[in-house]
Amino acid sequence: MRDNLIKYILGIADNSLILGQRLGELCGHGPNLETDIALTNISLDLLGQTRNYYQYIARLSGNNKTEDDIAFMRSEREYINVLLVEQPNDHFGYVIARQFYYDVFHYLLMQNLQNSSDETLAAIAKKGIKEVSYHLRFSSDWIKRLGDGTKESHQKIQEAIDDRWVYTNELFMKTEADELLINEGVGVNVLDFKEAYYQKVSQVLEEATLTVPDEKYYQKGGKEGIHSEHMGYILAELQYMQKSYPNLKW
Repeated sequence: MRDNLIKYILGIADNSLILGQRLGELCGHGPNLETDIALTNISLDLLGQTRNYYQYIARLSGNNKTEDDIAFMRSEREYINVLLVEQPNDHFGYVIARQFYYDVFHYLLMQNLQNSSDETLAAIAKKGIKEVSYHLRFSSDWIKRLGDGTKESHQKIQEAIDDRWVYTNELFMKTEADELLINEGVGVNVLDFKEAYYQKVSQVLEEATLTVPDEKYYQKGGKEGIHSEHMGYILAELQYMQKSYPNLKW
């Protein structure tokens, strides 16, 4: 039970860690000051949630393991985040499309995780739902602004929406640990809100005068530790200090 619980939590936490790292790359590079600060704050929110999850995993693991060990000292194949969150920033439309696709899922997940029989997970979800609600409003508003904006902004956000669509289905692929924790009343059955997810996504895209992609081919692998070519570069930056100076104390 303990090992499966750890794997289940990692499946949630690694998404927040890697997306938070991606957003952190944008600090000082946003299209304007307000948006730059907003994206940085979302990154901090995600990293704060990640700390809560990793601290819980450290307690479950024992052996003096710390949140830093979990964040920085694993190999690439040991991270089980979905492929969506590791996709590069490219232009601003890609940043918003990736964020929007993940935010809709994350909000629905946090809504349901509040009912977990695991008190710690339920508490993390209850604390994080307010932040995730803001993230979803932010990305949804930008989808509409870009989609219903200029000809160029419409074209660029449609391009990003189309390209990142193939990563959405992996959000709903369940692992063996997921299945076991769902049966225990700890985990969330993501298939219960898959239809609601695509309805919400379609609603926002239509309001933004964007075309809902109809691509039926989807990418997967991240939940099994098989990542895109981008993951190694992300970890090289994320882990550099900890691996170069082990046990460094500020």
